Amino acid sequence: MEMRANRIKQKLANDEVVSVAAGFNHADDIDAFGPSGFDGVWIEGEHGGMSFEDLGNMTRACDLWGMNSVVRVNRNDQNLIYRTLDRGAQGIVVPHVNTKAEAENVVAGGKFAPIGQRGMFTSRQGYGVSNYFEHANDHSLLIVLIEDIVAAENLDEILEVDHIDVFFVAPSDFGASMGYIHDLGNEVVTSKIKETMKRIVAAGRTTGTMCTNETAAQFVDIGVQFFLTGIGGWLQSGAADFLHRIQKKS
Repeated sequence: MEMRANRIKQKLANDEVVSVAAGFNHADDIDAFGPSGFDGVWIEGEHGGMSFEDLGNMTRACDLWGMNSVVRVNRNDQNLIYRTLDRGAQGIVVPHVNTKAEAENVVAGGKFAPIGQRGMFTSRQGYGVSNYFEHANDHSLLIVLIEDIVAAENLDEILEVDHIDVFFVAPSDFGASMGYIHDLGNEVVTSKIKETMKRIVAAGRTTGTMCTNETAAQFVDIGVQFFLTGIGGWLQSGAADFLHRIQKKS
């Protein structure tokens, strides 16, 4: 047995864009989405109902289709990070990383020695892989969320941390932290978000964000490589279009 390659890490290393979809709550839904051709699925462990029992099946469904399982945990805790990896996740997303020390903690939990302090346990991704511990660090994807204005203020130092694959600028919390909770689309917010992304790209690091079909192109122009979208918008627009087509004209 050989380790499953981390598709997202490979594409980022080749300066390609990455597509990840969020909004799945069950392994069967991920399985049905498999033929879409997306690179990964974002499994929600901060705001969603995912349990560690669910996680094994959800990551397995991703494996079946060659998609990466990218799991957002709910806190910057080393034990939580590596337990999530142990359950088969190929990527970790950590919220509210606002300082260099907090970014370093993500690496400590997500990488085995000599890079980090991840607990020595063979992940589900390592079953049958005799040299798992020699190669696991090369296949674990680490993403930190830049979602507070204080993180933008500390960005230069945060970007100094090695082994972080994506510095993901999360728009909603970012705008709320600036005092625009009821006006997240304000020009002050959107300009600061774009400025932050440009700083990440200028530093030679990889940035990502959440977008829709309508907003994706503007982020391509900035240099974003990691694109997250929610399936909720597709469901709503598709449902509205269907109802429009079947309703009788008065």
